Amino acid sequence: MIDNYKVLTTFPYSTEAQITKAKLESEGISVMLLDEKTVDSDPLISQAIGGVKLLVADDDFEKAVLIYNEIRAYEVDNNGNAIHCPSCHSHHILIAPLERKNLFHMLFPFFEKTRHICNDCKTIF
Repeated sequence: MIDNYKVLTTFPYSTEAQITKAKLESEGISVMLLDEKTVDSDPLISQAIGGVKLLVADDDFEKAVLIYNEIRAYEVDNNGNAIHCPSCHSHHILIAPLERKNLFHMLFPFFEKTRHICNDCKTIF
């Protein structure tokens, strides 16, 4: 049954996953949660197992991505204002993955400067 599903996203806690699942199901999309009960029984292991995975049926995946991109939370600045992409001026901004270019940043990733990525044009700034 899981062979026909793809991971749309992961969540650290099941409550966020349940809200997104309910929205996608209301749009007629077939959705499953993986590792939900494990994280609920011990939230401290969420990061170790990769969090709660939101699985979407292969046939509905593209539609689910569009819906999820409309409802997901995007980054804001310190004043609560939306951050805009310098290339396309979109406000669909996420935190970019860490680079960890050297040993220091591998050992102490919290010292690496936060970078952002535009969810629309994929520009990193």
